[in-house]
Amino acid sequence: MPDTDSSSANPAPSTHNAQEPIERITSGETLLAIIVRHSFEPDKTTFVTSDDLNQQIGFIVYPAGGEIVPHSHTNVERTTVGTQETLVVRSGLVEVDLYDDDHRLVATRTLEAGDVLTLISGGHGFHMKEDTVLLEIKQGPYGGEKDKERFDP
Repeated sequence: MPDTDSSSANPAPSTHNAQEPIERITSGETLLAIIVRHSFEPDKTTFVTSDDLNQQIGFIVYPAGGEIVPHSHTNVERTTVGTQETLVVRSGLVEVDLYDDDHRLVATRTLEAGDVLTLISGGHGFHMKEDTVLLEIKQGPYGGEKDKERFDP
C-alpha cells in the first residue's frame, strides 16, 4: 500500500513505517511526498520524480570505467511556483508528519540514515528521535519566513 489517500471523510492518518523502497504519499490525486529508502539500489538509471515536477530526483548508474563527458549546463530560463525540497537523512532518526494542502495530517513516517524525502506539496513537520543531521536541497534563493506558512495541525 504505497499511496496514502486522505480523500475519504475524516480519514485516519497513515502511521505505518512503510519500508517499500520508493513510497509515494498522496492525498486524493495530489502527490505530497516521495520517500526513497536507503535500501533502494537500482541496477540502471532511475528517476523517482516525474518530468513535470520542479525538482528532478534520480539515481544515475554507471559501471566501473564508465565516464561522463565533460560538459557545462546552458542558461535555460525556468519558471517555478512554490518550493519543493529534498532532505537526505545523513545520520539519526526523524519522524515526519505530512499534511495535505488544507493542513490535515495524512501520514507519519520514520526516516533513518540514508533515506531521502522529497516534499512536493502540502505541509510537513519533523520530530527528531535521535541527534539528526539533514541535508536539505531546494530552489534558491531562500526567502526566510516569507517562504513559509506556519500552522497548528
